[in-house]
Amino acid sequence: MENISNLDFGNYETLGIYNKIKEVPKEAQKPITGGRLSGMTDIKPMWRIEKLTEIFGPAGLGWYAPITKREIIDGANGEKIAVVDINLFVNYKVPYNLEDDLWSEPIIGTGGSSFIAKEKNGLYTSDECFKMAYTDALSVACKMLGMGANVYWGDSKYNTNKKIETEEEAKAVQITFGKYNGKTIGEIYESGDVKYLEWLFDKSKDENIKKAVSILTGLVEMTPEESKKEINAMPIIETQKQQIKDKYSADEIKDILIKLNKSKLSDLTYQEAENLLKGE
Repeated sequence: MENISNLDFGNYETLGIYNKIKEVPKEAQKPITGGRLSGMTDIKPMWRIEKLTEIFGPAGLGWYAPITKREIIDGANGEKIAVVDINLFVNYKVPYNLEDDLWSEPIIGTGGSSFIAKEKNGLYTSDECFKMAYTDALSVACKMLGMGANVYWGDSKYNTNKKIETEEEAKAVQITFGKYNGKTIGEIYESGDVKYLEWLFDKSKDENIKKAVSILTGLVEMTPEESKKEINAMPIIETQKQQIKDKYSADEIKDILIKLNKSKLSDLTYQEAENLLKGE
């Protein structure tokens, strides 16, 4: 068996395997049509098995992926998640045309799947959670080899820049901070805490959160020009009132109000008050 420390990788095409497995054919791509990942792209598991076998050889001879750890952990709202850790080992004998076996160091992958999930009709228990978690872990390990790289560079389920377009997608956006950590925008909206949603819309830098709140509440992000226009149309504030009283005499204020067709200072807009304070 060849020792990896004795190999001069300058003699190998280091991106050779990566380039052979980075492209994912259309028939191996699977659109996600439900949940918070709706609209993104996943890769069919059997395509990974096919590529591992094509590049390295049959399972057990050219590659294998034993489980190193599996457990059930608590999720939000009474849900439980199955988590699996694996070590993927691949044999470089075939791709590099070596005389002897050359097994890789472990390529670590972690995957998860719902064991107890909260659905519309209540809690659902999956008897296939570890199988699906294993498949997810294998996909993570394969990604380290470059498998499906072109999908992950673009619109994959790992892409966090997915655009929120529908009310269903908006409700599924999850908050990962603050007092509603683990809750979805939909749950916050249904709780009636509109003030918090308005705060999120104003303060959050996450475009998905802003779009989700906008869809559910009707709040619209204004351009700087629109924002300035709205502020200028606001009623005069108390500070402006006092500043005008300090700047002008009572008779002068009376004449100004007549000229502007206003009956009292409270009828002025923010912009009208600013103009007076500037002497305009």
